[in-house]
Amino acid sequence: MSHPALCGVSLQHLGDLIEELAPRWQARCESGRHNRRQAVRRRPAGAGPKYELVFADRVLATLVHLRTSLTHEALAVLYEVSSSTIGRAITEIRPLLAARGFAVPDRPGLRLRTLEDVFAYAEAEGVGLCIDGTETQVRRPQAHRPGRRAFVSGKRKQNTIKATTISDRQGRTLWSGAFRPGRIHDQTAMRTEGIAELLRRHPTVKAEVDEGYRGLANEFPNQVSAPPRKPKDIDNAPLTERYGWREMRRRQSSRRIRVEHANAEMRQWRPLQRYTGRRDSYHEIHQAVAGLVSDRAAKRATRRRTSTELVLTRTTAC
Repeated sequence: MSHPALCGVSLQHLGDLIEELAPRWQARCESGRHNRRQAVRRRPAGAGPKYELVFADRVLATLVHLRTSLTHEALAVLYEVSSSTIGRAITEIRPLLAARGFAVPDRPGLRLRTLEDVFAYAEAEGVGLCIDGTETQVRRPQAHRPGRRAFVSGKRKQNTIKATTISDRQGRTLWSGAFRPGRIHDQTAMRTEGIAELLRRHPTVKAEVDEGYRGLANEFPNQVSAPPRKPKDIDNAPLTERYGWREMRRRQSSRRIRVEHANAEMRQWRPLQRYTGRRDSYHEIHQAVAGLVSDRAAKRATRRRTSTELVLTRTTAC
């Protein structure tokens, strides 16, 4: 069960997760016990009934469920416990994974949890951002239910939940959130998260976006870069103008494609390909998966671009 093909993480990453989450899980369990008994502990630590699954197995079962969407009944057979035990373990571990935030490249121990954290990090480190939306198909709501049409995506013509991903120029996930029903436009989802105000507060942050964020590019032309507009009457335009437009569009797309790669990494996890559970739980599952993906992406070495500027190495006598 600890094979990366099943749990989605390496053995070293799994060990780091167990070490990181164990104190938080223990504190959460102790807080729950304190609320139930409404008093301080009366017996020494370790007394009472023992868990059927140790903490390491609870983390592992949660990762396998997130990676493969294996049912609780199947996991219960593998661990020789009841399905309710597996469900309880997943319910306990999944919120801890979702609350971890997103790893920062070359900054071990530092994690980004809000959109404001991302912009502050980008301004401090001079990091360029790439922004794009992603959609996950969900189950169709029941008939005659209020708000049923809100999840119908105008692009995919399916019931979806939309999220926004922000990565750096090397495709490493820095943030994923702004969850909205599929009918909401990408730009609207980001504006409701306050991205316009963040762009004003951090004027040195640059971002690459696609055609869906044209309004942001028009409002912040020096910060947000969108694909160039198609020239009018392009068929009769001069050859240089047509080739220039295509080359500018290609270059902007090659810079923005990094965030598409970040979305593709998250879609390797089964629930983000097609989610069949309750829509109320999708936000937590998406953030848990995105945090795990960011851990792996942050370990990739930073590729330095060599400068093409001509530098005078030696002065010559006139």
